[in-house]
Amino acid sequence: MHYIWKEWKENIRGKGLWLALSIIVLISISIMFRSTALSFDKGFYILMINLFDTIIYFIPILCLFIGAFSIFQEKEQKTLIMLLTKKDNYASFLLRKSLGLYTVVLVPLLVWFFIYLLLLKFQFQLDIKAYLIFVLSLIVMSLVFLQMGTAIGSFSRSRMQIIGYTIFVWFYFFFLHDFILLSFLPDVTYENVKLFSVGYFLNPLQAVRMFLETGMGVYSFGHMSRLLQEFMWTKPAFFLLGNLVVWLAASLGTALFFNRKEGY
Repeated sequence: MHYIWKEWKENIRGKGLWLALSIIVLISISIMFRSTALSFDKGFYILMINLFDTIIYFIPILCLFIGAFSIFQEKEQKTLIMLLTKKDNYASFLLRKSLGLYTVVLVPLLVWFFIYLLLLKFQFQLDIKAYLIFVLSLIVMSLVFLQMGTAIGSFSRSRMQIIGYTIFVWFYFFFLHDFILLSFLPDVTYENVKLFSVGYFLNPLQAVRMFLETGMGVYSFGHMSRLLQEFMWTKPAFFLLGNLVVWLAASLGTALFFNRKEGY
């Protein structure tokens, strides 16, 4: 609770969280106004997909920066040394700090999208299940990239390093990951397609997108080829859950390992 309250006070005084939330609010409102011409019964699904396709470019990099600078600030202000001298190890600090970051970022996000749902009620026929799937997708994406951000903040030694690492991570998941997989595509067969599937869904953006679009009925797997059946060897929800667990664990492990290397 102390870490959560500390994060609230620091982010209320700072500009990063409010800038991030303002960007999301502006994007959401602009997409809503652009969708006024859509039909009452089907326009809701089109709006949700369009909003997701736009907002997916901003949430990852904003969460990376918020997570990274939050950890780096503890080093810069020497508060990390004070916390670690009070019989608290870095693993415990990182877990509590992460919980504080989750709360500070997700609570305003959930409040805004609850307000947004009320605004949409006057324009479209709502599908509450589809909207919950949309919100859950944003939550998982935020958790993954916030935790990656804490790892970047743990092993970065300057603000310029944080900016460089953050842009690289963002660029990798948006562009490089898919280009690497495309180079292996000619060698994909029925025997190794599951391995290719694991590599594909290790990208959190692809796992989140597949979960959202299948959950909202945009994609259907009712008439799949044998190769596609092997590619989708489990439900999109399990791909999403596995992706969340893998990246949270990997980010925590990276933060702990490289932080010890630096001697903090």
